[in-house]
Amino acid sequence: MKMRRLGRTGLSIAPLVFGGNVFGWTADEKTSFSLLDAFFDAGFNAVDTADVYSSWAPGNRGGESETIIGKWLKQSGRSRDGAVIVTKVGSELGPDRNGLSRRWIMQAVEESLKRLQTDYIDLYLSHWPDPDTPYEETLAAYDTLLSQGKLRAIGASNLDAQQMRDALDVAAANGLPRYDVLQPEYNLYDRASYDGPLRNLCIAEEIGVITYFSLARGFLSGKYRSHKDLEGSARGGGVEKYLDGRGMRILGVLDEIAEETGAKQAEIALAWIIARDGVTAPIASATNADQLSSLVRSAELTLPEEAIRRLNEVSE
Repeated sequence: MKMRRLGRTGLSIAPLVFGGNVFGWTADEKTSFSLLDAFFDAGFNAVDTADVYSSWAPGNRGGESETIIGKWLKQSGRSRDGAVIVTKVGSELGPDRNGLSRRWIMQAVEESLKRLQTDYIDLYLSHWPDPDTPYEETLAAYDTLLSQGKLRAIGASNLDAQQMRDALDVAAANGLPRYDVLQPEYNLYDRASYDGPLRNLCIAEEIGVITYFSLARGFLSGKYRSHKDLEGSARGGGVEKYLDGRGMRILGVLDEIAEETGAKQAEIALAWIIARDGVTAPIASATNADQLSSLVRSAELTLPEEAIRRLNEVSE
């Protein structure tokens, strides 16, 4: 597996990151262990999670995904150095348990380390912008944690171009560590928020980029084509917005390329992201062995230039 440099972090990752949002939600502990084993056995090395995953599932409080990853790390017997663990802070976990204040970051990182059963986190991300906390305060907290060896690198998710520029400027002006990674929503359907000024900034500043909702919540797999297809799906509510004319046109081109190449629609959609300038790796999840095998194939798939052109045009 050819590794990719993740911005200026010093970390190297395979061209696909496993999305740990399914752990403790649509994948129980046993299934999660099996999926992680298969993913790492295939040569991949990074898994993405957050302290809030998967609080939305009935009976959950948050932290379930980190807990499963931590148990897997201990029980698998794998070297800690062989896994790049990405987690996040800032989402709502309860009263006074959210945001990017120094107080909460210093508490939240200890809770994440305990759940992950490790003494350091490879990449720690600010999950959402926090308008109530200055960048200086957040970055100074990260500076402390980096110097203590509890973090190896930092980044942010869901920042727009101006917010990222402001954060970089504050870091430079105050001698603080900068966000070296961005995690934006990005896929064939949802391109507008990243393509353009934000993507240009990330390329110019050598910021690593790992994309989330890379399959548009499963829509780009091709299995959701009508409202009836959404019935009984845990992801149904999030997919409905894609069932419009543009979404159907994108699926149509994916169907054509699938017929031509023998690859599945999801594999093609991920391969398109993997080939994009300004992207280090997409994040994608699986809940069974067949889906996991498909993720592996997507990282091995090289799309013809003509196919990439058609996908670019239909998704613009």
